[in-house]
Amino acid sequence: MALQARPGIMEIAPYVGGESAIDGLEQVVRLASNENALGASPKALEAYRAQAASLNRYPDGGALALRQAIAETLGLEAERIVCGAGSDELIALLTRAYAGPGDEVLYSRHGFLMYPISAKGVGASPVAAPERDLTADVDALLAAVTERTRILFLANPNNPTGSYLPAAEVARLHAGLPDSVLLVIDAAYAEYVDAEDYTDGSDLVEAHDNVVMTRTFSKIHGLTALRLGWVYCPPGVADVLNRLRGPFNVSAPALAAGVAAIRDRDYLVACREQNRKLRTSFVEGLKRLNLRAAPSQGNFVLVRFGDAAGAAEHLKSHGILVRRMDSYGLAQHLRITIGSEAEMARVLEALAGYEQ
Repeated sequence: MALQARPGIMEIAPYVGGESAIDGLEQVVRLASNENALGASPKALEAYRAQAASLNRYPDGGALALRQAIAETLGLEAERIVCGAGSDELIALLTRAYAGPGDEVLYSRHGFLMYPISAKGVGASPVAAPERDLTADVDALLAAVTERTRILFLANPNNPTGSYLPAAEVARLHAGLPDSVLLVIDAAYAEYVDAEDYTDGSDLVEAHDNVVMTRTFSKIHGLTALRLGWVYCPPGVADVLNRLRGPFNVSAPALAAGVAAIRDRDYLVACREQNRKLRTSFVEGLKRLNLRAAPSQGNFVLVRFGDAAGAAEHLKSHGILVRRMDSYGLAQHLRITIGSEAEMARVLEALAGYEQ
């Protein structure tokens, strides 16, 4: 009998990231992957470089310094924090720990693609609940819960729609869940949120045994290439994750850069203000072109086109890469990252010459 993968593995459509290059062009405007246009904090870069002479040494397997820095900076408990190679790894570990064959993993219809991918990877069935106005619908999510539901993933704010649920709605969602269901609040874009009725979910983590919050250094902190994320969770979940994760799952340069990045609050504020300003002006520019962007709390906007594929190719012909949304069930939309002021002006100029 020929070697075969476990059932369900070959049904997974591999995750494909945003394009990063165009043949024949050296200078490309990369607005397809929600990267921080300002880059990483200079202090994080300095900390990263300082690790060059110690690459022959293993990193701290417990990520103690980083967990303490996160806890001190954000007012959290260090023993509830587990670090990973990006929040993707932690999402996969949570799914592996709490779901398996015969189980269901629930998420919102236009939620992050890693949720169904992780579910299928452990033999569980992904279940997508319908949204309302490109926003997670608490009632629809609760209606989709069955006795087989083990995990509910909620991206808040959501990628790729940019929408969010207020704190009261997230609390209502949790209150409607059985204790046996793990609520995972994916707060990758939390630092960009302007809304006053938003919380990242850490309060729910501290109040309940079945709530987890995931975070990343890939977005506002600009450490995308280092693959660094963390999870805030109940002690029991932390114990489970520490049993499953690799003993040295985060590199020493990533740990050092993460400590410096989380403590550089001035740089974080500067990145957030830059994003808010350019996101607002870009959306206004789109309106002048009769294009509609969904309200966003992230460092990107979701824009509807009559022919999204044609618009993407038009922008590409002008050296601009954005993200098509076909795989998210949003074939008439493009997701456009908020880049630099010059890059956003270039997008608007290119779109001004595009006839839909």
